Parts: sequence; C-alpha cells; structure tokens
Amino acid sequence: MSNVGNYGFIEKRLFGYTQDSIPVDEYTLINANGLMMKVLTMGGIVRELWVPDKEGRFVDIVLGFDSLEEYERNTGYLGTIVGRYANRIAYGRFEIDGIVYQLAMNDGGGKRPNALHGGVKGFNKRVWKANGEITPEGPKITLKLKSHDGEEGYPGNLDVTVIYTLTNRNEWKIEYFASTDKPTIVNLTQHTYFNLNGSGKIYDHKILVNAEKYTPVNENLIPTGVIANVGGTPYDLRREKTFEEAIQELCSSEKNLKGFDINYVLEEHNSQTEKFAARAVSSKSGIAMEVYTTQPGIQFYTGNYLPGFQGKYGQIYNEHTGFCLETQHFPDSPNHENFPTTILKQGDGYSHKTTFRFLRV
Repeated sequence: MSNVGNYGFIEKRLFGYTQDSIPVDEYTLINANGLMMKVLTMGGIVRELWVPDKEGRFVDIVLGFDSLEEYERNTGYLGTIVGRYANRIAYGRFEIDGIVYQLAMNDGGGKRPNALHGGVKGFNKRVWKANGEITPEGPKITLKLKSHDGEEGYPGNLDVTVIYTLTNRNEWKIEYFASTDKPTIVNLTQHTYFNLNGSGKIYDHKILVNAEKYTPVNENLIPTGVIANVGGTPYDLRREKTFEEAIQELCSSEKNLKGFDINYVLEEHNSQTEKFAARAVSSKSGIAMEVYTTQPGIQFYTGNYLPGFQGKYGQIYNEHTGFCLETQHFPDSPNHENFPTTILKQGDGYSHKTTFRFLRV
C-alpha cells in the first residue's frame, strides 16, 4: 500500500471483452486506510471489497467471479447495479398516463409471471462509461449509461449516473442520478452479496433491520399492497438476531420459504437525508457493516437461491453463503398507489444515496 497517497489511490486495467467484443475495464480503488474495491465497467459490478477484520487482516467480503465470461452469465446478479427497475413488477405490466407498458417476464426462468431487475438485458449486463478520480473524500468512480426509449419495454430515454466513493471514513458511498425525456419508472439499487467472514455460511452473522413495517408478498413474491407491522411476525428484526435464528424462525412459520427475500419499509423517509436502515456484524471476523440510505425501502435477501456455482477462490456459492441489503423503492410500486411513486417525469431528477459503513467490533 506504499503507493497510496493522503486521499487514496486508483488505477484502471483491461479486464476482458464481452461476447460482443466490447472492452470491459476494472478499476481498483484504495482509500487512505488500505480498504480496496475492484469495480467492473460492465454492470458497475463490485468484484472485490477488502476490509480489515478484528485482527487487522484484510478480508474480501463480497461474492464474485474470476472471469468476465462468468459475469456475463451471473444469474444471481452478483455485485451489479440493477435497473431500470430493481425487484419485481407483477406480470411485467404497468401504466403511465393511460398507456400500458409490457416488459419481459424474466423472473425465475418463467416460473413466476414477473418482470425482474430490469429485464433480459438490464443495467447489470450493460457496459457503462467510467471515469475514476482521487478526491479529498477518497477515490471515486463515476459510471454513466444511456438507456434508450423502448429498451426492455421501458418508455423514455433515460440518462443514468452512479458514483461509487470509497471514502477515507471507511465507507462505500453510492450516489444515483437519473433524468428522462418522457414519463417512465425508475428504481435503481446495488445487488452485492456480502459475507463478512469472506467464505462459508452466514449463519453466525447477526442482523438488525431498523424498520417497523414491511410489505407482505403473495406466492409470486409480489406485494399484496398491504403495509404491515413486523411486530409479532418472524420478519421483526428490530432486535439483533443471528441469521441462523432469524431464518429458522421464518421457515418454521412460513413452510414454503427458504429464507428472507422481503422489502422493509423505512421510517421517516426523506429523499435528502440518509437514515440508519440496517446493521450486519460477524463476531467471528469482527467486521460490522451499517447501512444508511435516502431510499424508502430495503430488500433483505439471504441468498436462498444461489445454485451452487463456483465463485472466486474456488468457493462454491450455495444457499445462505451471502446476503444482500438492497436499498430501493418497493417492489411492484407502479401497481400500488399507496406505495411511494417510482414515476420519473421529464424535467424532474432522480437522486438517491446509500452508504455502507465498515467498522471493527
């Protein structure tokens, strides 16, 4: 780390070429304290994130792959930016100003009648334009993408900017911006899977979600439209629990579930001010991660459907080897008037921020 300056370090290298012969770069960001993140221009994928454990040893706490070919398959959305609409839309349909739009129903290989995470070729599969720089706050990479009118069925030309900063306060700060020339829907998130031990099951981790309410779902994982209290349900994570305890309680109550895949409603929503949303910690590694966001919801997912494929360092990723905390608007919001709107109109700006803060305990 001798080449890390007062504000950090950044470099770019060619990672490979897509099947369409598009070059994909990898940016390495290192902050002033030695935290390191590797980001691909395809999908804004966070491929590695090294943070210190309680002994001061650096651990790569995100799931990922070694090759671009594997990332082009990446059915689990490991590490990616998700859009134009993160999460699910029932039957792939929504309406704006009396016009009904139909999206691909790509959820679960056709088993569920939903549009998922932006479509067949969502933002996770696109190669973004990128620029890296050192700032007093730390190294950052700015990613830009243009999504054309009609792409994946969505209306409007959408200009998107996502900025990652690896701050010298040991945070991964994500800023999202978007604008459109025609009314459309937008819901952007980041779909990194974390494992604070670097490998193995996540059962020893502890989780706390700062939410009194959640959005119950039907058998297709689509919200019913009800905003329910977590009290008295296995979705109540206001008191810190181990993942093992939380998953066992949920699966004992909901026999058809394998773990968490649910949207929590964050209180005191203010689109300008980040609030504390969740905390995960591993007593084994001593690594804690706090999540702050301006978004109204957070999807907690415990990697229930990771199919046992091989990832980095020869690891096998199967169920419960990683978890996601996806800050977002609610699933299927365009079809529920009581949910915060995801409609973006021309002249308006989409702007959200999420910060993952890393601590040692």
